[in-house]
Amino acid sequence: MHDIEPYYNWRHLYTAEEDEKSPFYGRVYSEFEYSNTVYNYYIHPQWDEIDSRTLYLKIIFVDYDVNYVIIELLGEWNDAIENDIQTLKRNIIDLLIAKGVYKFILIGENVLTFHSDGNDYYEEWYDDIKEDGGWIVGINFLPQALDDYNKAKINHYVYFMDLDNWRTLKPEHFFQVVDNEVMRLLD
Repeated sequence: MHDIEPYYNWRHLYTAEEDEKSPFYGRVYSEFEYSNTVYNYYIHPQWDEIDSRTLYLKIIFVDYDVNYVIIELLGEWNDAIENDIQTLKRNIIDLLIAKGVYKFILIGENVLTFHSDGNDYYEEWYDDIKEDGGWIVGINFLPQALDDYNKAKINHYVYFMDLDNWRTLKPEHFFQVVDNEVMRLLD
């Protein structure tokens, strides 16, 4: 896991540590000091902590004018033991909503498993953004995690889709593809 880096090809367009509105503003990263782990496995130091022992993320792009964020995730999403959704909602999502973000793209290719413990925080998140036309989309989550999300009925609040070529797109084009698909699903 230590060699899985957050997507970095948009760093010339956006970095959370230089964004004054970001929860990670001013953060300094090491390329060589590995201190965070998911269980006993060290992870790359570019991933950001959210006060969870099992779930890390990277805000890889935000457009405050168009009101969306693209967040890449790594680890195990564990609501049953770690209450990761509450941690994510309170420590990251609420801060972004306060800055006007109401469209959320979550890249879940590196979310290994999901353990549910209800959907109250997902419903709260959805309720917080729906009046503004907001949505939450999970991109490329692994099949075993998707099965668990569907069993927990999280798919009532989060749209899940696959988009294998997202890395070949510029962030605004990636957002447009996702937004168009959500609009199609809503019709």
